[in-house]
Amino acid sequence: MNSIQVGNYNTLKVSRKVDFGFYLDDGAEGILLPKRFAPKDLRIGDEIRVFVYHDSDNRLIATTQIPKAVVGEIARLKVVSVTRQGAFMDWGLMKDLFVPASKQVSGMRLGGEYLVMPYIDEMTGRVAATEKIENLMQNDELTVKELEMVDLLVYRTSELGYVMIINNKHIGILHGNEVFQQLQIGDRVKGFIKKIRPDHKIDLVLGKPGFDKVEDEAEKILRLLRENNGYLPYHDKSDPEDIYAFFGMSKKTFKMTTGNLYKQQKIAFTKTGIQLTEA
Repeated sequence: MNSIQVGNYNTLKVSRKVDFGFYLDDGAEGILLPKRFAPKDLRIGDEIRVFVYHDSDNRLIATTQIPKAVVGEIARLKVVSVTRQGAFMDWGLMKDLFVPASKQVSGMRLGGEYLVMPYIDEMTGRVAATEKIENLMQNDELTVKELEMVDLLVYRTSELGYVMIINNKHIGILHGNEVFQQLQIGDRVKGFIKKIRPDHKIDLVLGKPGFDKVEDEAEKILRLLRENNGYLPYHDKSDPEDIYAFFGMSKKTFKMTTGNLYKQQKIAFTKTGIQLTEA
């Protein structure tokens, strides 16, 4: 039983078939995979990847349904019912995910959407979820370095911009003056570590660092030029908002990228915009 990861995916062998499904080998009595979730061609001896959790009767059960988050992951889920003990959220499974009242930040409301992280309750061994995510992250022992590409999750807003969760492990700040797109709580984006401070606080930037970013944006500008007969009415005097609205990049990136393209003799600057010069 210790080899079974509750609240996660497991690859298990079919040990026997019953009228209402299949039992999967867990080294004990077996875990039921209900008939409705079993592939039609499933046979005894086959191995199958399933998600394992406890049903309403506290028995382990397997499913081929895909949950919106496994243990240790963070997801934005919707509250489908509320009791004095806690809230239940749509998890993407037959059974809803329970968030104890003690694990909520300021109380959840019916129909609201909140960022939560599933975990294994030490008392029951069952999967529950917590909204108190930030204190589960740590920056004491960092697993990232400056200029490294990372996965980011928008956790909350702050006076500086956005508090972001990095690789599901650390906390960082994305400064508002460096954001040129709409972000909402729960959005997942790519970025890189701009700076790690002596106190292990992390500054973040969206996109890719340095010339990797220039190369990506260069292809975008060249493509847009080709799609617009080789000319675009944007230059270093254009409003940053206009540049972002059309190109999806900051004015700083636009100027750096067009400068690089000019040096490569792929574009020319005119009084009113940029002109494609390559064949």
